[in-house]
Amino acid sequence: MNQTANMTTKSTKKITERMCIGCREMRDRGHMIRVVRQKDGGIFLDETGKAQGRGAYICKDPECLKRVQKSKGLERSFKASVPTEIYEVLAKEMEEITCKTK
Repeated sequence: MNQTANMTTKSTKKITERMCIGCREMRDRGHMIRVVRQKDGGIFLDETGKAQGRGAYICKDPECLKRVQKSKGLERSFKASVPTEIYEVLAKEMEEITCKTK
């Protein structure tokens, strides 16, 4: 194999896209917030994107979270009921995260 051929090929990093369960748009994973449901039933926002558990993605837009609550998107994604209090906590956490990134 020719050494110059190896040097001229560049590896391109694949952009990982996920679908928002609120607006149903595909976006770069870095522009979204991951919501995780653990085996014990705990639901939280995952800032790292690497936490153990079933994950669903929401845009960093509070309107998307409202759509998710109205359409019961988390219930469908996690195949479990999600109390209203969880949505309130998620809204506060999302506000904190979006303030950090601005």
